[in-house]
Amino acid sequence: MSHVTTSADLASDEAVEGSPGLTPGRRGFIANTLRSQPQAIIGLTVVVVIILIAIFAPVIAPYSIHEKTGGIYEAPSSSHWLGTDDGGVDMFSLLVHGSRVSLEVGFAAAFVAMVIGGTVGIASGFFGGWLDVLLMRITDIFLVLPDLVLIIVVAAIFGRHLINIILIIGIIYWTSTARLIRAQVKSVRERVYVKRAQSIGAGGNRLVFKHVLPQVAPLLIANTVLTIALAIFLETYITFLGLGDPSLVSWGKLIENSFLGNAVLNNAWWAVVPPGVAVTILILACTMVGQAMEDALNPRLRVGHLAVRRFRLRPLHGQLGAE
Repeated sequence: MSHVTTSADLASDEAVEGSPGLTPGRRGFIANTLRSQPQAIIGLTVVVVIILIAIFAPVIAPYSIHEKTGGIYEAPSSSHWLGTDDGGVDMFSLLVHGSRVSLEVGFAAAFVAMVIGGTVGIASGFFGGWLDVLLMRITDIFLVLPDLVLIIVVAAIFGRHLINIILIIGIIYWTSTARLIRAQVKSVRERVYVKRAQSIGAGGNRLVFKHVLPQVAPLLIANTVLTIALAIFLETYITFLGLGDPSLVSWGKLIENSFLGNAVLNNAWWAVVPPGVAVTILILACTMVGQAMEDALNPRLRVGHLAVRRFRLRPLHGQLGAE
């Protein structure tokens, strides 16, 4: 009788069809991923467009974000495409300039998490022993620390500066990177070519940088792209709670200002919806790119994603004849 394909069956079918499997580190991995995954192309296109908007914000924004150019909560019009906020400042100009801080925090915090988590994961997975135990226990300590409480403490002690926000987000998210890279490094260090290089006298630094790091780099990049989405969401979240840098304009700051200015009570949806939609689109785009890269690294992950097209019924020709 019929049955639904299991994850192992799907993985084996895709491996036969030429999927990249679990072997990272091949040349042109990112280019191959973009060619084989349409969602990666869409996500990367959106990210690049938002980055270009942030770079050319002074040129794109029609008004200054420090001057009143209209009435309070003025509705969208030909002169103000997204209306104005509670101070009469053009919302479209604020939205364009706000992309700079949100992107800066997202990319910088993800880079911090990648450096810390990648270093800890490689050192723990490659050298093992007491170093592995020590680093993993430190990782466990950071895992159990409540994020919001840690952010409040850091903001109270060191101030709500942008650099502090970037560092604290990076410190929060490095643990998952460390565990992921550690598991992959443990697998890579047992491969034949690594053992062969070690037997002919290759030192630890050469093994790590020449053989291990190139193999785990694509996985590290894919995880970092997903971390960018998490960092942007957390920056928006903590800024909305009033813990962000008060001197900078970000998408989270625009959402906070709209609630403090009673935009909802004044039916000024244009002060709330545009920055929220911008955050959602950017997070979704980064997730699409990161998920596509994960799929390329490990086809078994595809069955875990909620996509109907990934599930199919198996043919019954051979089974009915055997029965």
